[in-house]
Amino acid sequence: MSTKDERRVEVLNRVLAGMLTTATAAPLLGVSERQARRLLAAYRRDGPRGIVHGNRGRPPAHAVPGEVRARVVELAAGTYAGVNHSHLAELLTEREGITLARSTLSDTLRTAGLRSPRPQRRRSKHRSRRERYPQEGMLLQVDASDHDWLQGRGPRLWLLAAIDDATGRVPAAIFQLTEDTRGYFLLMRDVCRRSGVPQALYSDKDSVFWPTTGETLLEQLAGRRSPTQFGRAMAELGIELIVAHSPQAKGRIERLWGTFQDRLVQEFRIANVTTLGQANAFLPGFLRRYNRRFAVAPAEGGSAYRPRLPAAQLDHILCFKHERVVSKDNCVRVAQLVLQILPGPNRIGYTNATATVHETLDARWSVHYQGRQLASKLIPLRKLLIPKPARSHIALPSPAPPQPAQALPRTTPAPNHPCRRSPAVTKSLGN
Repeated sequence: MSTKDERRVEVLNRVLAGMLTTATAAPLLGVSERQARRLLAAYRRDGPRGIVHGNRGRPPAHAVPGEVRARVVELAAGTYAGVNHSHLAELLTEREGITLARSTLSDTLRTAGLRSPRPQRRRSKHRSRRERYPQEGMLLQVDASDHDWLQGRGPRLWLLAAIDDATGRVPAAIFQLTEDTRGYFLLMRDVCRRSGVPQALYSDKDSVFWPTTGETLLEQLAGRRSPTQFGRAMAELGIELIVAHSPQAKGRIERLWGTFQDRLVQEFRIANVTTLGQANAFLPGFLRRYNRRFAVAPAEGGSAYRPRLPAAQLDHILCFKHERVVSKDNCVRVAQLVLQILPGPNRIGYTNATATVHETLDARWSVHYQGRQLASKLIPLRKLLIPKPARSHIALPSPAPPQPAQALPRTTPAPNHPCRRSPAVTKSLGN
């Protein structure tokens, strides 16, 4: 069973226990009230197997054969190149004997990279205010507001908050220096510990919630985008993450910022709040007063929050998880940190195994493999010495020190030099 099926089983069990009505359970199941009654009947009859669709894993009976799709793509790229999809559907029926609905034809050509030269224009949709969810904890809206909350008396802060869609109550909020995943982890930790685990979250398309970079090669091969760290954590908690396509869609929390920027800023000024720590310490009292003043009663009583989770379990989920391949020396490296995996009782080494490194919110690191934590220790990286300039292997002679000036040698012959002797003496000496 998938996570969605498990969540449906949990909701149906609450219906059978009398904690929820069928009308209340329908939005949580993501179906109409009539379909919710059908799922409940199937669950009573067949158990969890009854809520799994019978066609799961089977090819659709009305699927267009692959050879027909290939023939349509060939004709659209060749004979009927440049024909819009509506006209092409008519020509295929009249001339080729291939009958396809325009939507099926468009999907086939769009998958092959052939777009219609004249896309169909649709009428603008009628927009109206969405009704609140009927029960507290069914949906929370989360967002952040960048504002000069301290009016120049301290750093510029971001306020991260969650507001319940059914009641308008703010279960948790936190000030941070920036909007990041760590801040939202701290926010959801407060929500899960104080109120419980909500059924769904409603957010914008920020990179914290939704992947905004290009697809990697592994994602292209898998045919799906990898979730962000926050999206992965919400999936592990069983919280459905719903992404809004416009600021107006999450207007409840957008209006909350207007109220907070009017009231909270003034209360900070009166209390002379000047630091991040003082702002977070002041916030719980302000939220209690705000909830008493502005929260409304839900349409249905009770709570849709799931039970509160212990701190240890939240630390295991609301953390950063990095997949790494273990090196030959049984080490894994994350950024500038190296963790040495210690030998265990059942396995000596983990070379080339893919392990998961957990980084908790309080900067504690651990290595996990196949659902269990491995004994490890943190190894500090050695600082690299600055290399000295290389020296040549040929020793060059050092320049000689300057010498004092010396007198030139004599050029006149000595007194006993042969050139000074007379010819007679020289002849007698020769004889």
